[in-house]
Amino acid sequence: MKGESGYFYHVYNRGVDGRKIFQEPEDYLRFIHDLYEFNDENPALPYKWVKKKREEFGLQSERRPIVNILCFCLMPNHYHLLIQPCQEDGVTRFMRKLGTGYTMYFNTKYQRSGALFQGKFKHILIKSERYFLHLTRYIHLNPLDLFQPDWREKGIRDLNKARVFLEKYRWSSFLDYAGKKNFPSVICQDLISSLYPEEDKYKQFVLSYVKTDLEKIRDSILEDL
Repeated sequence: MKGESGYFYHVYNRGVDGRKIFQEPEDYLRFIHDLYEFNDENPALPYKWVKKKREEFGLQSERRPIVNILCFCLMPNHYHLLIQPCQEDGVTRFMRKLGTGYTMYFNTKYQRSGALFQGKFKHILIKSERYFLHLTRYIHLNPLDLFQPDWREKGIRDLNKARVFLEKYRWSSFLDYAGKKNFPSVICQDLISSLYPEEDKYKQFVLSYVKTDLEKIRDSILEDL
């Protein structure tokens, strides 16, 4: 499947040896900050300077994104992204900046060294609109693993509580698509919002999941996260 700027990719990775890559809220916030700050051809500002104007440091004020980030979800030991490169080799360039920057932050904070992620990031080309739509749902439903670990095999036991859980889970782009501003500057909402112009419709699509569809998507992923 190809959009105006290029193909869409499902990108994901997890911590080396299954370790947690987000240990407290500050870590999630830092990674989300990095999703925004490193997605720019301009040099990234040091984290402590992000509130200052770029002009003060002689940098261009106009952002030049490397990729469009359509969806994301952060889990304790892994992450999922749905991205669209804006330029040739955009996926690799962005993920290299993101992985290096966050690893440096994490290793400094927790006084460790070495790789944080399990090898190079994985990426899958999205080949159809149907897969694209169900992938957005798959990504946004990932937090349910924390709510009910066996939900994929046995189904959700309490759909209302699951909905409440998802609507309170901050470390995902779901809230922005559900009409609650969370991290709107990080994502490019135009395409998905054009397919579901009414926010309630997208929420219904996500929550009225079809188990077999999710299993097919998971079967196409290179590793089970």
